[in-house]
Amino acid sequence: MKIDPDGYKFSVFFLVCAVAGIWGYAELKWPVFLWILCTGMFFMFYTMYFFRDPYREVPKNENAAVSAADGVVVDVSTVEADGFENGEALRIAVFMNVFNVHVNRSPLSGKVIKTIHRNGKKLSAFNKRAEYENEHGDTELLTAWGVIRIRQIAGLIARRVVIRVKAGNELEKGDRIGLIRFGSRVDVFFPKSFVPNVEKGDHISAGKSVIAHAPETN
Repeated sequence: MKIDPDGYKFSVFFLVCAVAGIWGYAELKWPVFLWILCTGMFFMFYTMYFFRDPYREVPKNENAAVSAADGVVVDVSTVEADGFENGEALRIAVFMNVFNVHVNRSPLSGKVIKTIHRNGKKLSAFNKRAEYENEHGDTELLTAWGVIRIRQIAGLIARRVVIRVKAGNELEKGDRIGLIRFGSRVDVFFPKSFVPNVEKGDHISAGKSVIAHAPETN
């Protein structure tokens, strides 16, 4: 299975810790080095698991918007949102726990017109203020149905939002756009003309699960 590049960086660090534990125990026979060895090995394997990047079969229906994240749907509602018609958008929010795949994907095909990263707090992803006050990154994509916004929100455990696309990039539906390290939330904002295909509590997969349908284009 493919591993996200960040996974190798963290894994190497924990592998070095494990090797240090082996060397320390072999030389000094201190039990603490066995603890370092076991801890290093555990986190090395967990890191590889956390940063896994499985293949996803992307739905071919052009009007079908796929999820940007693995996890559980925590909100489907119309919210105030700058840059959308009448200042309102359909928001579908997905919470990722530490066992979900954390690679985020583009819900639709289009051109990246803007990316923004904002530093902030580390509130729980379930806190209503997290969307605005936590560290988050926005990726705005111009699609055949107008602009959509993918918001990656850091949470209580998540320490960093990673955006790997930039303005001018052309994306296909399901393409990778980045990730959030160690659990949090991804919100996707659609024009109000989109029809949601999921409900609160649904478990979905990035690049695979259809979360909304766009209106038919002429």
